[in-house]
Amino acid sequence: MSTAALPSPTVWRRARALWDRAAVYLPVILMGVMALGTYWLASNTPSFIGGPETQRPATHDPDYFMRDFSVKTFEPNGRLKSEVFGTEARHFPDTDTLEIDNPRIRSYDENGSLTIATGRRAISNGDGSEVQLIGDAVVVRDAPPGTETPHMEIRSEFLHVFVNTERVKTHLPVTLIRGNDEFHGDSMDYDNLDRIMGLQGRVRGRLVPTPKP
Repeated sequence: MSTAALPSPTVWRRARALWDRAAVYLPVILMGVMALGTYWLASNTPSFIGGPETQRPATHDPDYFMRDFSVKTFEPNGRLKSEVFGTEARHFPDTDTLEIDNPRIRSYDENGSLTIATGRRAISNGDGSEVQLIGDAVVVRDAPPGTETPHMEIRSEFLHVFVNTERVKTHLPVTLIRGNDEFHGDSMDYDNLDRIMGLQGRVRGRLVPTPKP
C-alpha cells in the first residue's frame, strides 16, 4: 500500500495550529450568533420591545392599579410638595391620567401653607399639576404660619384644581367660605396668587364685620 497520498507531518502541524487559533475565537463567534438570534426574536415577538404590538395605538384600558396607596412628591431640594392618598387608582396610558377613588390630596406651597383637596373621585394628569375633583369636592386652605390670613374653603360637585398656579375653577354651583364670610355662585374662577375670586350667575354672599380690638 502506498503512503504518497497521506499528508506530511508538517501539513498536520499547520492544520492543528489553525484549529487551535480558530478555537480561541469560537466563543466570540457563538456569542455573536446568539446576539443576532436574540435581536431577531425580539423584533418578531409581540411582547418584546420593538414588536408589532407596541406599534398599535394605546387603548383606554388601565395598565396598572394601586390600592390603599400613598404617593409623595418632593421638590429638588428635598421639600415635601404633595401627598396623594386613595383607596384605589387606575392609570390610563392613552391619556396619561390617573383616576383615583376617594382621593385625599395634601399640597404645600413655598411658605408652608397646607391645602387639602378631597372628593369621591379624582382625575389627575401625568405630572399631578392638574386635578379634577368629582362629587362632594372640597378644597380647604389653611392660613400660612405666622399670618392673619383667614381660613378658606371651597365646596362644589366639581372642582378643577391647578396646583402649580394655585387656581381653582368650576362650572357648577359653588360655595366659598373665607373666615366668617360666605359666598355662593353658579360658577367660579379663583386665583389664589392674585387674590382674585370671580363668581358668575346668581351670586349672593354674607359678610360678617370684623370686631374691633
